[in-house]
Amino acid sequence: MTTPARVDASTLPDERWDDPARGTIRFRTLISAPATDTRDLVCGIALMAPGETFALHSHPQAEVYFGLEGEGEVLIDGRPHRLAPGVALYIPGGAVHGVPLATTSLKWFYTFAADSFGDIAYSFLHESQHD
Repeated sequence: MTTPARVDASTLPDERWDDPARGTIRFRTLISAPATDTRDLVCGIALMAPGETFALHSHPQAEVYFGLEGEGEVLIDGRPHRLAPGVALYIPGGAVHGVPLATTSLKWFYTFAADSFGDIAYSFLHESQHD
């Protein structure tokens, strides 16, 4: 049995990928088991400053981005899509996507249908090309 959860994003530390080749993007995981007593959804806030990157990648789960601040371009299967405040992008499961370069500050909410952020099997394009 899960319980309602309240998380204040301003109290969470920024997280980053261990490998900067995956991107210099920062994120704050809001809802994710086991940190929250939840299941079925993972969500958080992504933050990018000008010059930061989020390498092209895919994962089996579909994802939604919802723009909060700034404006930028998200590549989804090779096609650019504008992300800005109030704009939602649906990213199908398995689609290759990322933000190769932020030209302005960018902040968005993201969510997956999964129990835990650890359940998201990221496959970064640059890593799979070396296998």
